[in-house]
Amino acid sequence: MTTPPHHAVAFDRILELVIVVSDDMTRTLSAQGLTDARAHLLWELHHRGPSTQRVLADALRVSPRNITGLVDALVATGLVTREPHPTDRRATLVTFTERGAAMTAAMERDQQEFARILFAGMPDDRVTALVDGLDDVLARLKEHGLTVDAARAAANPGNEAGR
Repeated sequence: MTTPPHHAVAFDRILELVIVVSDDMTRTLSAQGLTDARAHLLWELHHRGPSTQRVLADALRVSPRNITGLVDALVATGLVTREPHPTDRRATLVTFTERGAAMTAAMERDQQEFARILFAGMPDDRVTALVDGLDDVLARLKEHGLTVDAARAAANPGNEAGR
């Protein structure tokens, strides 16, 4: 079966977008002393609030050993702390320091600004069509067993994501 030329062009554009956004994200995070995994942990903490390491490990789909290394690194850089859990003596909560909360708030503002830059001036119907098209592509990938979770599992078979 031959792939229609416009399908190949669409796929090329998706690949180009992935590369540009990934490179920009990696460069931006690196300038802040963060890896993708550490930034992901901060993002989860930002949305969940103070959390146990078990909750964070489940959210990031990494092992308890790996989450300990990630949290240790973020504690060492002054972005989070471990605090006693208020109702479970055996557990600790990972919480933001002022610096960590400020950094994550800045990350959220940067993300919103990047979205504004990408889509400013694009008519709403084109943005809606883009989202609908991407939803279709993601649904097709899911039908073939390709999801964010599957990609993470394949990239980290030992569940030891980059600290």
